[in-house]
Amino acid sequence: MTDYGHELRFGTFLPAEAAEAGEIVRLARLTEELGLELTSVQDHPYQARFLDAWTLLSVIAAQTSRVSVFPNVANLPLRPPAVLARAAASLDVLSGGRVELGLGAGAFWDAIVAMGGTRRTAGESLKALEEAVRVVRAIWSDERPVRVDGEHYRLQGAHPGPGAAHDIGIWIGGYKPRMLGLVGRLADGWLPSSPYLPPEQLAEANARIDDAAVRAGRQPAEVRRLYNIAGSFQGSGSEFLQGPPKVWVEQLAELAVTEGMSAFILMTSPGGDADLQRFGSEVVPAVRELVAAERHQPLPKPQPAVWDEALRPSGPGLEPGVTLTPRQQAQGQHLVEVHNHLRQELEQVRDLVRQVAAGSVGLGDARSMINTMTMRQNNWTLGTYCESYCRVLTTHHTIEDISLFPRLRAADPRLVPVVDRLEAEHHIIAEVLEKVDAALVGMVGRPDGIGAVREAVDLLTETLLSHLAYEERELVGPLGFFNVM
Repeated sequence: MTDYGHELRFGTFLPAEAAEAGEIVRLARLTEELGLELTSVQDHPYQARFLDAWTLLSVIAAQTSRVSVFPNVANLPLRPPAVLARAAASLDVLSGGRVELGLGAGAFWDAIVAMGGTRRTAGESLKALEEAVRVVRAIWSDERPVRVDGEHYRLQGAHPGPGAAHDIGIWIGGYKPRMLGLVGRLADGWLPSSPYLPPEQLAEANARIDDAAVRAGRQPAEVRRLYNIAGSFQGSGSEFLQGPPKVWVEQLAELAVTEGMSAFILMTSPGGDADLQRFGSEVVPAVRELVAAERHQPLPKPQPAVWDEALRPSGPGLEPGVTLTPRQQAQGQHLVEVHNHLRQELEQVRDLVRQVAAGSVGLGDARSMINTMTMRQNNWTLGTYCESYCRVLTTHHTIEDISLFPRLRAADPRLVPVVDRLEAEHHIIAEVLEKVDAALVGMVGRPDGIGAVREAVDLLTETLLSHLAYEERELVGPLGFFNVM
């Protein structure tokens, strides 16, 4: 789980129906009035009932003064990339630097062919998109003359320009592994949609992007993670964005601090003023505040790397003569089993480091393996035991309301200092895991950095094993005795 540290941005994803032209522009203005930073429109040039995306974006830019506009995403097969680059740069100049470029490889091929486009296979689409990114950047460059020699797109001495008013981001929409690899290698941002890629799949996709970025000599944080989201303010909160604003706040903040998603684009329909108003006035400010608090929360440090047992509070333990039934014992044993799995994964991490040092496993492969482990997927700010029962993608506030630690606090006040200490240690373990990942990334430009990786893994070993032993010592008995499950 990773927070790439990007500034949060929020916006709207608007329809493009010509019959609702006035309403679409009004919603874009409302987006700006609510203080959101982005507004976007879909681009389906083959759809007769839709307005042309670039014409619509130009009108929106003319009727707003602050919000940035972008196609979500531009249909590459019907928009030659050199012309697309000039259009984006032109609108960026005219709007005072308020344009970004969402870009897609294409879909609905029968409709594209009907409009004169070329039908492409998945492999051809990927190759064409990669070439298109090179063409767009070449047109925005100072290189003269511009030459790009590709299978699908070529520039043979073209002149670059006009220059954009700011560095326009290329945000690619895509989901499959090879597309995610392209995002990691070349893109400035990744733009999936929650109806197609639900939150529980973000971690795996982000890991693929990160690995591709590292292999290309980039830092994973160079790729902004944006997310088109759809939801309802009705519901119990048991599903993603299906509940009151409090649920939205918690779930979006969780995605920001654990999955690195730093822009949330609300899919908005004509007549959707009420939901947009609630999103802008109730959800967005609270998400900003919660994420800021999470990012700047001071964390206690291990003193030394292995915690001093004298600083760890102890709970009441079991009263003399009290024995647990087999069923009660099983509750505590489950915690031990979860911990044993983490201990096994720790050994796998240590073995991976040995293989990296020997050159038998590459950095990208090592990071990918670690990112799929339970210890990496587990939200340490919530506790390993809780996570075996609670959904990872709900936020820590939601989980804390219904999970293990609050029940232990309520069961016996003498457990409160123990639970508080365990939660503090969870934060530290999350930080130590980030150190391991950062050390692996650092080896990209410094092959002799294996020493830093070993140091980080040694710190992880000391802190994790010490913490697991402490948690078992203090919780195995109370879990069964108080029957808090």
